[in-house]
Amino acid sequence: MSSRRSSSRGNISEDEINELISKLQALLPSSRRRGSGQASTTKLLKETCSYIKSLHREVDDLSDRLSDLMSTMDHNSPGAEIIRSILRS
Repeated sequence: MSSRRSSSRGNISEDEINELISKLQALLPSSRRRGSGQASTTKLLKETCSYIKSLHREVDDLSDRLSDLMSTMDHNSPGAEIIRSILRS
């Protein structure tokens, strides 16, 4: 059986995998700095996991900072209203 199976049967062809890997590589900041050189798939997936973990940490940190800021603000102040409007969008 060929390695280029049809995706309509639930399988992904080798070409589709290569395209997805290229798209994933383009999303990672470290991959963009390296240029268009091909990284191994394993290394790319490890970098992706690491990047996602760092984004989670950043979101948690920003959430904590926002909570701290909101706890010290008057909830009726213009600054609090600005923050609420940003969070709604």
